[in-house]
Amino acid sequence: MEKLPPEKAAEMLRKGGMNVSVAQAAIVLEFLRKLADIVVANYLDRHW
Repeated sequence: MEKLPPEKAAEMLRKGGMNVSVAQAAIVLEFLRKLADIVVANYLDRHW
């Protein structure tokens, strides 16, 4: 699966009404990836 580039994320956020820079979008993406890893690990710990 290919990663969403920060430029595309910034564009998507702007369309949603949030004015963010590409650097800020990269930080948001990094946070969301870490959060997703935690959620998946937590789910697997509880269900396996």
